[in-house]
Amino acid sequence: MLFRNHVYKVVSQIPKGKVATYGQVAKLAGNSKTARAVGWLMKTNPHAPKVPCHRVIGSDGQLVGYSARKGLVTKKQLLVSEGVVFKRERIDLKMCLWKPKN
Repeated sequence: MLFRNHVYKVVSQIPKGKVATYGQVAKLAGNSKTARAVGWLMKTNPHAPKVPCHRVIGSDGQLVGYSARKGLVTKKQLLVSEGVVFKRERIDLKMCLWKPKN
C-alpha cells in the first residue's frame, strides 16, 4: 500500500472531538520522519470529508495549514462544532489528542 493511502486511512479513523498531530499521523502511517509529507497530503486531500483533514494539527496544539473556505477560521469552527476544546488559541491536547487503540 502506498504511504498516502496509509495516511488517509489513519486520518479517517480520527473520531469527532479528537485531533492528531502531523507527526503522530506520520508515525502511525509507518514513517515518523514524514510529517511534512502528511501536511502536503492533507492540503491535497481528495477524500474530504471522509478523510477529516481538519483534525490534523501542529505538534503544540496550534492550528496550521487548512486550505478550505476561510482557512484556519473554518478549521477552528469545524473543530469547535465537533467538541474540540481550546485553551486560548491552541487545542487542549490533554483532553483532545487522539490515542488510537493499536
